[in-house]
Amino acid sequence: MTIRTTLITRSFWGATALTLVCAVAGSALTQLPYLNLVGALVIALLLGMACQVTPSVIQTNRAGIGFISNKFLRLGIILLGFKLNLIQLAQAGVKTITLAAVVVTGMVLLTYNLSRKLGVDRELAILTATGTSICGAAAVIGVSPQIKVAPEQAEHQRENEVLAVAIVAILGTVFTLIEIGLKPLLHLSAVQFGVMTGGSLHEIAHAVAAGSAGGPVSLDTAIITKLSRVLLLAPAALIIGWWYQKQTMAAATTNEHTKLPIPWFMAGFLLTSILGTWLPMGTAIIAGLVKLAYLFLGMAMAALGMSVNFRVIFQRGGNAFLAATLASVILLTGVTLASMWFF
Repeated sequence: MTIRTTLITRSFWGATALTLVCAVAGSALTQLPYLNLVGALVIALLLGMACQVTPSVIQTNRAGIGFISNKFLRLGIILLGFKLNLIQLAQAGVKTITLAAVVVTGMVLLTYNLSRKLGVDRELAILTATGTSICGAAAVIGVSPQIKVAPEQAEHQRENEVLAVAIVAILGTVFTLIEIGLKPLLHLSAVQFGVMTGGSLHEIAHAVAAGSAGGPVSLDTAIITKLSRVLLLAPAALIIGWWYQKQTMAAATTNEHTKLPIPWFMAGFLLTSILGTWLPMGTAIIAGLVKLAYLFLGMAMAALGMSVNFRVIFQRGGNAFLAATLASVILLTGVTLASMWFF
């Protein structure tokens, strides 16, 4: 074994230990009051950012951190497919699936265009739009690999990922509290309240937290409605990758043709959802695989936090945050009306 190989191996295992601690700690901290609104992935990201107080440790394990932030997030997304029971989603009915499709499509277009009008760069705008439209942090880190950038832009892309995740986390937490506060004022049925929370909140954790305030029926409805949006992550990643490539080529005024960026790990995501739905695996095994998915995603988020300049993030996130806030207000209003009229 060469010296270079030895250093890379040590870097990988060192990074694995660091990110694993952050991911496990993030999961444990979500058991505490209020932190469950933030979510394990965001807490792991914050813990990873906190690790930058020891720059020598980060530098020593730099290669391993880059590997984990790239490969482990794909593995986590693939395993996350076990969370989707396609039969339950089909039983939710045409109205729920249609609502999810309208929410995802409308919010991607609305948030992106608002962001661009406010001067947000194209990459950050689409990542923010994706996170607010589909499933928060998991959507951001799932779609980001579809946005191909030059190697010298890799750090800038990581900053955009972290900023988009932060925006989604903050807004999701705020709107969770808002929707819980609105519950007694709107006089919605349990199903309607579940549709409102699952159709409008950003993270699965947010939908669970708010939906549970309406009782078991609201919680079940919120989860199914939210997972209907999660199901659209794979096709959204493919479409966004194709669209972003086309926009980039148009901006460069080049006639060069490149291959369509097909998200193969998203195919894995759909495959695991099929396997989890129709194979007799048992609820305990499915739950264990989903926990493993969030562990890998937590490690990827921690690695992401270790590798960005987060001071720059807070300096240029104001307009993106404003655009996502405006879009979230419109989303909540629209989904609330839809829940009253159609459910």
